[in-house]
Amino acid sequence: MANFFKKLSGLDDKINIRPAAEFEFTDDETSEQPSQKADAGEWLGGDYDEGQLSIDVFQTPDRLVVKSTIAGVKPGDIDISINNDMLTIRGRREIQEEISEENYLIKECYWGGFSRSIILPVEVEAEKVEAALDNGVLTVILPKAKSAKQFSIKVKEK
Repeated sequence: MANFFKKLSGLDDKINIRPAAEFEFTDDETSEQPSQKADAGEWLGGDYDEGQLSIDVFQTPDRLVVKSTIAGVKPGDIDISINNDMLTIRGRREIQEEISEENYLIKECYWGGFSRSIILPVEVEAEKVEAALDNGVLTVILPKAKSAKQFSIKVKEK
């Protein structure tokens, strides 16, 4: 499973932003986005249980901004893709030490894979999207596409 995420996120420490069309799927995988957490294990080919990422989304006159707290995740373990009008953020948070279950007094932190997909409310310039991870807060800046000018067309009588 680690190779799967290395393949998705690349081997460098940069956050990858790429079109979803670049994902490669084997014959037993599908390019359809899983609609429920239970389906994610089958979609990713195994015992994969995926958590949902919490996000804030706001807009300014010229951009959309998506923020999420994802402490404990390296930039190289985050993959951001845009497919048509859908933004998907996917990654994995790994626990660093092995602790047996009987030694836990409280266990609330989520470890493992996570993702979040949202429909973008406006068209964005995908090639200009930027993402940064600062003190455990992921910020994705999506510049809004210039809105097309409205044209009036006169109908001629024949």
